[in-house]
Amino acid sequence: MTTLKIIADILTGSRFIVAMALTWLGWAQGIDGWYLATMLLIYSWTSDVLDGILARRSKTTLQTWIGRNDLYLDMLVALSLLAYMTLSTPINLSMSIIYILIWILIFARFGFLSALGKIFQAPIYTWFIIVTFQHDLLLGGFILFFLVLIVVVTWPRFPNDTVPKFISGFVDNET
Repeated sequence: MTTLKIIADILTGSRFIVAMALTWLGWAQGIDGWYLATMLLIYSWTSDVLDGILARRSKTTLQTWIGRNDLYLDMLVALSLLAYMTLSTPINLSMSIIYILIWILIFARFGFLSALGKIFQAPIYTWFIIVTFQHDLLLGGFILFFLVLIVVVTWPRFPNDTVPKFISGFVDNET
């Protein structure tokens, strides 16, 4: 295994720590931890972009356990962000539970399609961005700027590879 692949796996695995930190932050600091929660989310997104770039540059066809479970870690971060928002009170507990139950039913009905795993995350991130704008306009703007920056940096991979893989994820039952 190459050094680049090892670094990619470390970046991917670090999102487990981010997920645990987000949940703890909601419990320990509540709304006062919003800035730190935002920075953890930005780190998570950055590590997600970088781990893919590094894994592809490693020219190794070996896919590690961590690499195969990248999407699960991404979903765990989103779920932990939902826990953070629930614990810090912008989103009430019943709404969070309903959201999770709906997704359990969706996955039970259709199986775990990678595209569904990605869609699972989108409303949580959207809720976070909306609440961030309500809480701190500058911080919300920073998140949107960062998302645009990710698309620009990953261009043309985004329209040529990411979007087609997402769409084909509805027909392929691969994670």
